[in-house]
Amino acid sequence: MIITLSDTTSAKISSALLSARRSAGSPASGMVLTLIIVSDEDEYPAALEAAMAAGREHPSRILLVVTGSGRHSASLDAEVRIGEGTSGEVVVVRMRGPLADHPASVIRPLLLPDSPVVVWWPGSVATNKLASTSLAELSNRRITDSAASRQPRRELARRAEHLSAGDTDLAWTRLTPWRTLLAAALDQFPAHVTGAIVEAERGNPSADLLAAWLEDRLRLPVRQTTSSGPGITTVRMTTAAGDIAITRPDGLLASYAIPGQPNRLVALKRRTTADLVAEELRRMDHDVVYEATLDAFLRRSAGTAAKRVSRSSVADSGGTVDGGPAASRSAAKKASTRKTATKKTTAKKTATKKTATKKTATKKATVKKTAAKKTAAKKTAAKAPARSTARKTSRS
Repeated sequence: MIITLSDTTSAKISSALLSARRSAGSPASGMVLTLIIVSDEDEYPAALEAAMAAGREHPSRILLVVTGSGRHSASLDAEVRIGEGTSGEVVVVRMRGPLADHPASVIRPLLLPDSPVVVWWPGSVATNKLASTSLAELSNRRITDSAASRQPRRELARRAEHLSAGDTDLAWTRLTPWRTLLAAALDQFPAHVTGAIVEAERGNPSADLLAAWLEDRLRLPVRQTTSSGPGITTVRMTTAAGDIAITRPDGLLASYAIPGQPNRLVALKRRTTADLVAEELRRMDHDVVYEATLDAFLRRSAGTAAKRVSRSSVADSGGTVDGGPAASRSAAKKASTRKTATKKTTAKKTATKKTATKKTATKKATVKKTAAKKTAAKKTAAKAPARSTARKTSRS
C-alpha cells in the first residue's frame, strides 16, 4: 500500500501511517528501530532498496529524507509505504527550500517511541552541516561510507578527528571477513609475525583501515602496495616459518595459506550494501576496536606526512631522501672532485721530487767538476817544481 501526501505536515504523515497499518490488518507495531536515511534524488532508489533488504532481518521504520535545493519555496511531500517488500514501514519524505535546512523538526515526531535511532548517509556526507548535525543528535548510531567520498583518506582523517560514540563506517564493516580470517590464521598458527603487507586497489579506504588495524594489533609497521583490485587483493604476514597469506584476486574466492598446511579456498565475496547495513544494525553499542583503528590510522598518516615533508625539503635543496638519483649524482661529483684533487696533489709532489732530483744531480755534477779541476791543478802544481829541478840539473 502506498499513500501519497503533497504539501503535508508531520502530523498528517503520522495519521497516514496509523491508517495504513490498520488497513493492512496489523495495528500492532513489531518494529525494533528507526532507520533514517539522508540522501539526494540520485542516491535514494539504491539506498531504499538496500534498507528494505536489511529490514527483512531488522523490522524497522525507514524514514528516507530526500533534500532538494534551497532556492525553492518551503514544501514537504511524503509517500507512506506498508507491505511493499518489507516487514516494516517506509516513509519517503521530500523537503525543499528552507525546510531542507531543518529536517530534524520534521523527522522527530515520526520516530518510533522507546527504540533506537540509526542515521545512515549512503553517499558522501551532506555538505549542509546544520542538517547533518541536527539529525545526528537524534540518533544512537551513525553510519557513513568513506568510500563514497572523492578523497577517502582525507574523509577518514576528518571522521577520526571528530569521532563520537556510536559512529561507524561501511569501509570498516567491509573488513569483518578479512579480520575474522586473519585472527583465525594466527589462532591456528601462533607464530611471531615480523612483517605484514596489504595489497589493494588505489584509493581504497578499507585497505587503509586494515593496515592500521594490523599495525595496532601486531605492534609493527605494515606496508601498503597497490594492485589492480578489485578491493583488497592480498594480505600477507611474514613469520620465521613462512608467510600467512590470504589472496583474493577476483573478489569472490580467496586462497588461504598457512605454513605447513595445504592451501585452501574460502568464500570471501564482496558483500552488498544491504548486507553491510544489516550487520551494523545488529549492534547499538560503541565500537571500541574501530576507534582504536582510527587512532592508529591517524598515527600512520602523521608518519607519512612527516616523511613527505622531509622528502620535499631534501628535494628543495637539490636532492632526495635515502640515496635517490640526485643524491647519487651529487656523491659522484664529490668523489670525482676528490679524485681530481688527489691526482693534482700527487702530480705536484712528483714534480717537486723530480725538481729536487735534478737539483741534486746538478749539484753532484758541479762538485765533481770542481773536484776534477782541483785535482788537475794539484797535478799541474806538482809538475812545475819537477820541471824547474830538471832545468837546473841540465844547466849544471
